[in-house]
Amino acid sequence: MAKGRKRRRGGWIEPEQITLELTDMAYEGHALGRNGEEVVFVEYGLPGEKVVAELFKRQGGVAFGRVVEVLEASPHRIEAPCQYFGMCGGCHWQHITYEHQLELKRHVVAEQLRRIGKFAEQPVNPVVPAEDPWNYRNHIRMSAGRHGDIGFVRRGTHRFLPVERCLIAHPAINEVVTKLQGKGAGLHQVEMRIGANTGDLMVLPDMREREPSMPDGRKVYTDALHGHVFQISAPSFFQSNTRQAERLVDMVRERLQPQPHELLLDAYAGVGTFAALFAGEVREVIGIEESPAAVADARVNCAAFTNVRYLEGKVEAVLPELDEPIDAAILDPSRQGCHPEVIDAILRLAPPKLVYVSCDPSTLARDLRLLVDGGYDLIDVTPLDMFPQTYHIESVASLRAGPGLTRQV
Repeated sequence: MAKGRKRRRGGWIEPEQITLELTDMAYEGHALGRNGEEVVFVEYGLPGEKVVAELFKRQGGVAFGRVVEVLEASPHRIEAPCQYFGMCGGCHWQHITYEHQLELKRHVVAEQLRRIGKFAEQPVNPVVPAEDPWNYRNHIRMSAGRHGDIGFVRRGTHRFLPVERCLIAHPAINEVVTKLQGKGAGLHQVEMRIGANTGDLMVLPDMREREPSMPDGRKVYTDALHGHVFQISAPSFFQSNTRQAERLVDMVRERLQPQPHELLLDAYAGVGTFAALFAGEVREVIGIEESPAAVADARVNCAAFTNVRYLEGKVEAVLPELDEPIDAAILDPSRQGCHPEVIDAILRLAPPKLVYVSCDPSTLARDLRLLVDGGYDLIDVTPLDMFPQTYHIESVASLRAGPGLTRQV
């Protein structure tokens, strides 16, 4: 650190500008460079660029900054189309061509498998792209300003940023944003969710007194995947990109190859997406989910099937109690990945076919290492671009029980 620079709490420092050559892209969307012996993670950069970066934090032996000037640009750099890019923080990669975003996401997944999972070879397939890398988000939560404007909070601050239109939001959500501008005074947040395949709109809180064209304040809406209608309540998770969620279902089905005689385990089962769509193809589905709201939705979504059994509770508490042969399993955990007791239970149950759906390549790599060390063979990992213009990556890993893995039930 230069003489006179003071380190603040949490590693924050007074702004300091340096020139960097960026050599790689790290997970969480930062380009990587070196300032002498110091590793620097830089926002809004690209590998192959020479930039001026402004450092704002030093922590854990590394520095963090953002690009303030591009001296030598990558051929993959473009002008971000959104006027709020770099301010709202929702998008990280609008400055990168979409084709190169896909290449970088595949690279990041492979690097996490190499670095964290210690896989000498990384069987990572090309990323499945989105048909439209814009207008896809079916769920947006926005803040309200003191004058009633609707918008976001500026990245890294608590300051309000009025927003007229979000380029990655579904058009129906942007219509709501337009209608509610100037009408949010006194509110903290406004949540908007749209069923992309049903047109069902939910806006919370109830805004009808402020804008009569808004839907009623009910806390449940519907969306559909492959023709099956799902009830989703306000606290429940549902994929934010409906079209890619349908592709995700197809990818899981292709890897599982469900059979009529099989018992399928759906762990972290949510509102019953996989359970409902696969119930007609297997003998029975056991779903495990800890969220009471999601379980209530799932019971509605799976009501037409007599062969779906839903168990409410933490997967790490419920799964170790199962004592019946599982033929195929889906693991679809949150960003934190699987609890160690879940991995242990899977290795004990040893389902011959296993698909791991992940939204975080670092915890995916960690858990795949444990599964492979326990006797599974990793077939491949296929990233799916559920979140274009951001660094977030959805992946589908396919595993098969190895010859040395035996059931202990």
